[in-house]
Amino acid sequence: MLLIDCDFIAYKSAQVCEEGIDFGNDVIVAQSNFSQVLRVFDRELKKVQTAMMEDDVILYFSSSENFRKKIYTDYKGHRNRRKPLGYKRLVNHCKKNYKFVLREGLEADDSLGIDATRYPSTDNIIVSPDKDLRQIPGVLWNLTDDVEEITKEQGDDWHLIQTMAGDPTDGYSGCPGIGVKKATAIIEKKDFKWESVCQTFRERGLSDDDALLNARLAKILQYKDYDFNTEKPILWNP
Repeated sequence: MLLIDCDFIAYKSAQVCEEGIDFGNDVIVAQSNFSQVLRVFDRELKKVQTAMMEDDVILYFSSSENFRKKIYTDYKGHRNRRKPLGYKRLVNHCKKNYKFVLREGLEADDSLGIDATRYPSTDNIIVSPDKDLRQIPGVLWNLTDDVEEITKEQGDDWHLIQTMAGDPTDGYSGCPGIGVKKATAIIEKKDFKWESVCQTFRERGLSDDDALLNARLAKILQYKDYDFNTEKPILWNP
């Protein structure tokens, strides 16, 4: 089964079908043909199914709410662009016509991580271009490279690497002066990995609390990080 991060595919499908009509006098109207959006989406989804030789899919979407904003108000704060025309209608179409997962307060990445670790199987393939999914043990295809099998240790290490390197796209800075290459070197040569993360933050004038905040923002949820009774995330602790 393919567990597909569908935010990217749906956004891309709606975006390419949006057109602007310039009436002059500073008046530009955006329009979209939803039938065309559906055709593009179906074509893109079929490409994934054909590449993986698998028709059985579950489509994952992000909630409009995000629990990370409650612990850090600037999380993805710069992402204020509207969704392209037809996007929300496309999400509703997928909800009615496919196996569909959207958990309130969670990103698609989190729901993918929860289900992939709750029901681990090498027969399941996570499909996402987002590098964050390299935290999740299992089989991953990023839509461009070869399929990659990720172990639990590799996933845990990648989480700590992202904690230090940060992610400007998501709006958390990590540790100043530390990119993925330096963070990887730190994790690879240390036995006490979380302590090495905290030490790196301290050396740059930050605190253990700063390290923990970045780790919680970077963490993609797994099944043990989610309370199914309250439907709330459990914040990561080292």
